[in-house]
Amino acid sequence: MKTSLAALMSAASLFAGPAMAQVVAPPDPDPVPPPAHAPNGRWEARSWADRIVLTPAADAARGAAVAWRTNTTQATAEAQIAVEIDGPLLGHTARTVTGTTAPIETENGRANYHQVRFDGLTPGTRYVYRVRAADGWSEWLPFRTAAEGFAPFRFVYLGDTQNDILEIGSRVIRSALKEAGPIGLVVHAGDLVAQRGTKVHDDEWGEWTEAGGRAFAMTAQIPAAGNHEYVDHILADGTESRRLGPHWPLQFALPQNGAQGAEQTSYFVDYQGVRFIILDGTAALDLGANESQTRWLDQTLASSTARWNIALFHQPLYTCARPEDTEELKAAWKPIFDARRIDLVLQGHDHCYGRVSDPAGAEASRANSDAGLPQGPVYVVSVTGSKMYGLNDRADTQPVRAAENTELYQLIDVAEDRLNFRAFTATGGLYDAFTLVRGEDGRNRLVETEDTLLALRRCDGAAGPDDRPCTAEIKD
Repeated sequence: MKTSLAALMSAASLFAGPAMAQVVAPPDPDPVPPPAHAPNGRWEARSWADRIVLTPAADAARGAAVAWRTNTTQATAEAQIAVEIDGPLLGHTARTVTGTTAPIETENGRANYHQVRFDGLTPGTRYVYRVRAADGWSEWLPFRTAAEGFAPFRFVYLGDTQNDILEIGSRVIRSALKEAGPIGLVVHAGDLVAQRGTKVHDDEWGEWTEAGGRAFAMTAQIPAAGNHEYVDHILADGTESRRLGPHWPLQFALPQNGAQGAEQTSYFVDYQGVRFIILDGTAALDLGANESQTRWLDQTLASSTARWNIALFHQPLYTCARPEDTEELKAAWKPIFDARRIDLVLQGHDHCYGRVSDPAGAEASRANSDAGLPQGPVYVVSVTGSKMYGLNDRADTQPVRAAENTELYQLIDVAEDRLNFRAFTATGGLYDAFTLVRGEDGRNRLVETEDTLLALRRCDGAAGPDDRPCTAEIKD
């Protein structure tokens, strides 16, 4: 029988003399992971508030909302909010706001999620808030409402996190937040968690909120639902379907202005001259909510008075990894994007990077840029987490820029007459950059960056771009 090093060390210590120091075995550098779908006790709900996530109201200048979790000893949703001051008496004039509480039972036991909405706020103002749990109030958390009308700002765009959220994906999220400086929002293109991977769902949501930490509680988050936010569901007739996972509507207190059939996952937010329009591709493709979302999308763009309009959803119209594009969504949504002249479309799902400025291909896009011709919308796919897909056979010709086996984050700077887009690798290298410039005719011209970009990141057979094996799975 093979004897472990730890057992030998323990036996040796029994015979050691008084002067002999106890020898301790070195820790295992790669501990064996828990069995698949086994809960991790660290994510059990406690008597204090955790998983605090701030979201904007539809009018982000006048409202915000917060969701948080406690154990069941805190049975009501209660928060306090006040205008931020320079001194310590933050609670002196705070007002108490109540909300809703909903139970959840997971592999980690029973818990309560709480939501409170802050209405009637003053535009462009710094506030602090705190939330209640059985052990008392959380710390005071600062945030700023959006300005009235247009004002320049920066936001972060993140693709799928999904797998190895805390182990791998968290460093990209934290690097983005560190390097971005002051930002107004963080937008997430779906598949925040895996929900069908090797970890239980509740652990994954614990990891996701831990990856962002208190930054997710102080900067408004705009999430789109991906297919992995849904769980498998067997209908009465035995056929397989999907339903939205129980965490989504509890973890995010989102605006309630979406499309019929996708009320919990479609919505829009107006933030300093930008209308963010969030769609749910899974509900459209699998649950019969395509037509209703298509009508809602057209109406939402038609009614927009924003300087810029940006769409956010999960399944990309133009894929960088899959053999076929998402034709059903493309047929429904692209004509509206074109007719309503949406500016930017941010997506996930493909676990690679791809930027399509012109569906005719990169050569056509560059020719239009060189000639100063109008272009748009611009479609981007990106990935934050560890799961990687290989590029498809169009990646050399259709996207202006593509990458595989690469984790990225994106910073978008919004000005009155331009959107400046930059994609960075996990270590901060500039991988892609362009600017959309609004002309006097109301059309966008795309200007490619003159900055030096990193070399193209592609796998070469079994070899990846980091002198390590390629982990990009080929989709077929």
